[in-house]
Amino acid sequence: MQNGKVSIIIPFKNTANFLPECFDSIVNQTYTNWEVLAVNDHSTDESFELLSAYSKKDGRIKVFQNKGMGIIPALQTAYAQSSGSFVTRMDSDDIMKPTRLEVMVNAIVENGIGHVAVGQVKYFSDRGISNGYERYEKWLNQLTSTGNNYDEIYKECVIPSPCWMVHREDFEKCKGFEPQRYPEDYDLTFRFYEHGFKIIPCDQVLHLWRDYDTRTSRTHEHYAQNYFLDIKLHYFIRLDYDDTRSLVVWGAGFKGKNIAKGLKRQGHDFVWLCDNPKKIGKEIYGKELVHFEALQELDNPQSIITVANEEAQEEIREYFSELGQSPMQDYFFFC
Repeated sequence: MQNGKVSIIIPFKNTANFLPECFDSIVNQTYTNWEVLAVNDHSTDESFELLSAYSKKDGRIKVFQNKGMGIIPALQTAYAQSSGSFVTRMDSDDIMKPTRLEVMVNAIVENGIGHVAVGQVKYFSDRGISNGYERYEKWLNQLTSTGNNYDEIYKECVIPSPCWMVHREDFEKCKGFEPQRYPEDYDLTFRFYEHGFKIIPCDQVLHLWRDYDTRTSRTHEHYAQNYFLDIKLHYFIRLDYDDTRSLVVWGAGFKGKNIAKGLKRQGHDFVWLCDNPKKIGKEIYGKELVHFEALQELDNPQSIITVANEEAQEEIREYFSELGQSPMQDYFFFC
């Protein structure tokens, strides 16, 4: 028995080589009450012509030209044409597992308004997957299996951008694709978090995520590290920062320096901790770095951790535990 229509939003640009696999995986879904709103973001290959041919064969597929430039205007153009009860995204170079829509619709219908359906993901590539992507995939799927994705939201994007589904009402409640803030998928994840939407756990791989050298998330400036750090800091200050407590930054590498600059730019004072003997006592941006044990002298502090080394992160977690401090309340990993 079919439930409501699913609007599948797909921006595309120069992905003609991958579009047949992508769209065949949509056409072959076990759940058939869907519409595709595909928006051409100024492709210079035959992508538009290829999808136009698909739309002539299947009336559920609708193809438009981007009214602006870039992914966000393309998403806005697509959503303006949508009519489904449920909203989801899809990347034009990826592949849906056959039951993806069915599993997600059933989850969202069963749990109701205020929930986000997600699925586990698997990277694939002609040249093999790097260790970094393997670790990210494992980390993301572990969170998704329990629905605890928000627990580590300040580390990386905890909802895979092409594998989520929400009620249209919820999507519009959190302003959907309206904000002009990149990376747009991470920004949307924070707005799901801000509105208290609950993640529905999923133990199935529903999405195959293609990796290759020229994909947008690898090449476009909007997905550079500094954009991710800006979003993390923006939402931390907005959602989790308590200005009655001492603020701490731990770490003085690339990320630590960027967070420090952002805080100074916004006029937020902080204590800058470090465990590198070569940096302790030195000043960066007019701020002296002090030994991490200074944390114990502060009154009810909140700490932003920018240390990337995983072993060091475990040691830091143990240190906070000994001090009786809790993650996502007293300390936040930004890497």
